Amino acid sequence: MLAENLIQLFEDTTVKKWDAPCFSDYGISEKPMTYGEVANKIREFHEIFKFFGIETGDKIAICGKNSTNWALTYLSVLTCKAVTVPILADFAVDDIRHVINHSDSKLFFVGSSIFEKIGDLGSDNLDAVISLEDFRVLYMKDPSKKDELEETWKSVKERCLADPVKREDFHFQKIPNDTLASIVYTSGTTGFSKGVMLNNNALMANVRFLIDHLAVEIPGNILSFLPLAHSLGCSIDFLAEFARGAHVHFLSKNPTPKVLLKAFQELKPDLVVSVPLILEKIYTSKIQPMLETPQMQFLLKIPFVSDLIYKKIGEQINETFGGRQYEMIAGGAAFNPKIEEFYKKCGVRFMVGYGMTECAPLVSYYEWYEEHHIGTCGKIINTLTAKIDAPDESGTGEICLKGENVMLGYYKLPNETKAAFDNEGWFHTGDLGYIDEDGFLFIRGRIKNMILSASGQNIYPEEVEAKLNNLPYIQESLLLEGKEGKLIAFVYPDKEKIEKDRISEDMLREIMLKNRERINKMVPSFAKISEIKIFPEEFIKTSTKKIKRRLYTTLVD
Repeated sequence: MLAENLIQLFEDTTVKKWDAPCFSDYGISEKPMTYGEVANKIREFHEIFKFFGIETGDKIAICGKNSTNWALTYLSVLTCKAVTVPILADFAVDDIRHVINHSDSKLFFVGSSIFEKIGDLGSDNLDAVISLEDFRVLYMKDPSKKDELEETWKSVKERCLADPVKREDFHFQKIPNDTLASIVYTSGTTGFSKGVMLNNNALMANVRFLIDHLAVEIPGNILSFLPLAHSLGCSIDFLAEFARGAHVHFLSKNPTPKVLLKAFQELKPDLVVSVPLILEKIYTSKIQPMLETPQMQFLLKIPFVSDLIYKKIGEQINETFGGRQYEMIAGGAAFNPKIEEFYKKCGVRFMVGYGMTECAPLVSYYEWYEEHHIGTCGKIINTLTAKIDAPDESGTGEICLKGENVMLGYYKLPNETKAAFDNEGWFHTGDLGYIDEDGFLFIRGRIKNMILSASGQNIYPEEVEAKLNNLPYIQESLLLEGKEGKLIAFVYPDKEKIEKDRISEDMLREIMLKNRERINKMVPSFAKISEIKIFPEEFIKTSTKKIKRRLYTTLVD
């Protein structure tokens, strides 16, 4: 157990930064809420929780877009010994109902539009549903208490405004690090949503590492656009930044490239945390077409000139993200090595990390980008120990972990919890990888995705897909094993580029035939693709943009 206490750290920062801006809703409210105002709002929430009789260990669910109110609710739950149950806003209605019921949540804070879609939650345990937009009561199990709640909340709010807690008098209650803090239901690629139990110690391990290894000395602006209900966005963009006293701007709009680029220019964030897909789209849509022109191809062959071109492109990329970022981090999914190498050549300061919900989420990272090895996810963080289980001749095996930020287990799933840990206490991640002689971790793919060739060779679909995605007119791909062990690649074409270049269906088919020839020259003989098939729409993905493979297994039946 870590000596540093998470709730005490939050208290120390709140007191120190009392008058500094804390949370803002980008594009909605220009006036930021200060750390002192956040403290008083949490005090208000704690009074309301008393009305409902919330006790240690009670579950409170949150589902909605990123916002100040989302953050306030989460912190209020965390600091009263209750347990947060963050739910991704894009979960299907049936999945939301399942999480509410399975988690035994007593209160549910939810976006009004999401609640309208859900209808009957079918939960006997749920006492009330409250709007995340304005904290209106949307549902009460006992309707006769609705008026009493509204009057109580009004009275508490007026009392907190009339007699706000002062900096010198502010304290959170003492909460040990071994206290259960959150149950996070994974979106996953398997279709089975499990509740990952994380204690304060797991959150503290992530927060301390991030403060020590990512943050600039003087906290500045942060744009929070990854879902707060996902461990990546919650830990890096929210909890760690709150703990170090930054000003977090929550983006509640859909993070389209247009919306994000405007926000980056206006806020000039110190840290940009993204999934690789966004960085890859910037490359394929903006940079790659420019690099492929005959004039640019000629100039890039001239050593001194090429260096200047790459430097200029790097400056433009950095400016695209606001120009003030200390670090750019790509995590949550694999990064295309070719694109990663290009960014590094241009001098863009970014790093790739690896994590999973079961570790809240950080597993590996390395801040010295000059020494970073292309294709790696950094080094195992200092609160974890890793081993590669049952490595093959290349050193690849299952990544297993022990340490401070490993989950307690899966909520109400003892068999699944037991299966996740071996007799020596190692948590088996289900990810395949290897660690090189310098300590850098390489991910090969998921065990359940690995395909065994007819000759007994391991084929890692994610590695083949990364190569496919670099080929002309392919936006994304999915490699599946068909009949008689044949490999079939389903590709969603780059429709924007197809339209721009006026590519007909017949021409596209010819291009894909050539792409099959190209990819088969890049992969070993046992991993050659028999056929490339055009898929008509984007593949359905998780919140971290991993394709939900289970949905497409029937394509090869």
